[in-house]
Amino acid sequence: MSIGLLDAAASGMDAQRAALDVAARNVAAAEAAGPNGAYQRMIPQFRILESDDGDARVEFAGTSTQAGTNVDILTEMIAVMNASRAYESDASMFDVGKTLAEKTIELERL
Repeated sequence: MSIGLLDAAASGMDAQRAALDVAARNVAAAEAAGPNGAYQRMIPQFRILESDDGDARVEFAGTSTQAGTNVDILTEMIAVMNASRAYESDASMFDVGKTLAEKTIELERL
């Protein structure tokens, strides 16, 4: 149980790190294009993978472009804040799973 929790939390952290990378690429490309340039916003795509034992993982599945829109710094900052909060949530869940695993090991020693 706790191993599945650790795996789910770790996969969530990986996915949110990828979302942060996409936001950073969007900002960098928009800055490189300049004020008169155009760069379509990349949107991170995710998928949920379920194993045979019922555990679920989130996986970064690549990006798609948002048609007809250029990168907006405010939108990217909001995306960064959302990904950061989700990453922190997954990190907290990972800590809970780690604590559960440690307690389980302690119980087995008794």
